[in-house]
Amino acid sequence: MDVTPHQARDNSPTARETSTAGPTYVLSRWLFLRLLGVVYLIAFTSLALQVTGLIGEHGILPATAFLDRTRALHGGAAYRLFPTVCWLGAGDGALRVLCWGGAALALLVVAGVAQAPALALLWACYLSLSAVGQTFLWFQWDGLLLETGLLAVLYASTRWLPSRGREPEPSGVVRWLVWLLLFKLMFLSGMTKLASGDPAWRHLTALDYHFWTQPLPPWTAWYAQQLPGWVHQGMTLGMFAIELGAPWLIFAPRRFPGLRVAACVLLVLGQLGIALTGNYGFFNLLAIVLCLALLDDVTLRRVLPLRLAAGEAEPLWWRRVTATLAAVIAPLSALTFAREISATLPGARGSGDAAILRAIAPVRSVNGYGLFRVMTTERPEIVIEGSRDSVHWWEYEFRWKPGDVTRRPGFVAPHQPRLDWQMWFAALDPAGAEAWLAGLMRGVLEGTPQVVSLLGADPFPDAPPRYVRLAYYHYRFSTRAERARTGAWWSRELTGYLTRPVSRADLSLHQR
Repeated sequence: MDVTPHQARDNSPTARETSTAGPTYVLSRWLFLRLLGVVYLIAFTSLALQVTGLIGEHGILPATAFLDRTRALHGGAAYRLFPTVCWLGAGDGALRVLCWGGAALALLVVAGVAQAPALALLWACYLSLSAVGQTFLWFQWDGLLLETGLLAVLYASTRWLPSRGREPEPSGVVRWLVWLLLFKLMFLSGMTKLASGDPAWRHLTALDYHFWTQPLPPWTAWYAQQLPGWVHQGMTLGMFAIELGAPWLIFAPRRFPGLRVAACVLLVLGQLGIALTGNYGFFNLLAIVLCLALLDDVTLRRVLPLRLAAGEAEPLWWRRVTATLAAVIAPLSALTFAREISATLPGARGSGDAAILRAIAPVRSVNGYGLFRVMTTERPEIVIEGSRDSVHWWEYEFRWKPGDVTRRPGFVAPHQPRLDWQMWFAALDPAGAEAWLAGLMRGVLEGTPQVVSLLGADPFPDAPPRYVRLAYYHYRFSTRAERARTGAWWSRELTGYLTRPVSRADLSLHQR
């Protein structure tokens, strides 16, 4: 719309901000919500590519069977303990609709269309999938996406179409809840490592192990592993400084706006360092999106040419809704933070707050965090082998987890191959993964397309094997000399077998 020069001067974003008592966050919210939409798009699309093989009708852990068992065990309480629309149907079609429907809703958020209702539906869809995803959707960043997504519903504008010039100023209370979520994520990540008592963290030697023992290391991790020990120690100190120190800058007084910018820069650099040497799905991107929410409009306009200013306030009913829900979420989030901190103290015991946190646990939207509290110092790997005669055996290669020692480790993030990830946990605790490993072996023995497609090249393309077994190896990165001599990225040693040769008949007693 045309405006006169006088109107343009009075209504410019700069004039608007200089006439108010503090910074505005209209452009900040614009960026935050759209980037969160991108994260949702990645998360739903990534899951859509593998959901039927993981929890579909013929998958490793079928969601329908899980819900049947849950209802038989808990009765009517099952609907509260596992809130999901999949109670109406959890077949392959329903799972695909949830995944691709979520991807479509994410595009609406990216486009700025109906963001509040779209974000509410995104949260409900992802919660529904998480509730039936079992071990495959129980990562900390799945909970982080749900917690961020719930706050984003309250942070969004009620406008149905994107504005070209003015948007309502976002809720300051909800903005602080987003900032406090970032503080909780980062500070707890550092505090739990420090308080775990793990000697690798205490002696600053954790990175001597991390690069080659992490779930899906890329090729850059091999080079990072070759760095001298004193460099690893310096990197560990830097990590602690970022995770334990930088989050406090979030609370800097308004008269020192540069400190909050510094917090954003430091925390983003920490996430980029992790992303450059690891494959953590959408986690690093989501954490960076939370960091960018710290930046006000003046800061963002230095890099974004978009002219967007604060306009009329949100409707009164929406302000009341957001204030009420924020008043509920804030103390619950504080309780989770206090629980995690108290758990790090000597002689810590449970408190009466535990009942409250257990009651809200099913929605997975108020969480505690703390990745790699205890550093793994070995790398066991499970290798699936198939045979037609139980004499000659061929390995099943996974797409991303270590297998062939000469294959270069690759980058796969922000996609998360969830079976590859779970194989890492299974190798650390085979007994705890027995149920779903049986489902995986069944899928291989039956040649189930949805399951076999989760793996790499099929050594039995014409017909499935008659037998499978699980070999147990210990892997480590090759040394410079070993790689120069053999070209191998890994060195491995067979330590035994987790199972004898297993046939379909052997698995017939196991129920899905």
